[in-house]
Amino acid sequence: MAKKLVIVMANTDTRNGEELGAPIFQASVAAAMEYEVQVICTATSGRLMKKGVAEKLFVKAGSPKSVYDFIKDAHEAGAKFYCCSPNLDLFDMTKDDLIPECAGIVGGAYLIEEIMEDDDCRVLTY
Repeated sequence: MAKKLVIVMANTDTRNGEELGAPIFQASVAAAMEYEVQVICTATSGRLMKKGVAEKLFVKAGSPKSVYDFIKDAHEAGAKFYCCSPNLDLFDMTKDDLIPECAGIVGGAYLIEEIMEDDDCRVLTY
């Protein structure tokens, strides 16, 4: 049985809050089940790693819980969030702009290596 789950948020658009719930919630669940969980935020979802962005987003209008609250829940459960390096330039960010829950900045080679070199790894993409 696989021990690691890599969730790649590449096509998840931060302009549509409904798209953000499932991958982050599934990260929380998998981490609570004691799997090693990595969430790679790339392309448009890279915005989630910038301070102040996820706090303003909601999965459902009127919800008291922001997307950032869901990220914090997943992080507390053990999920690690990463920002893809091209996002820094794409969204005019620096390392200092990243939320505290972001474990680091990774590139494409990191993602490929995590998936291809680890036989105990499964991948979900959004």
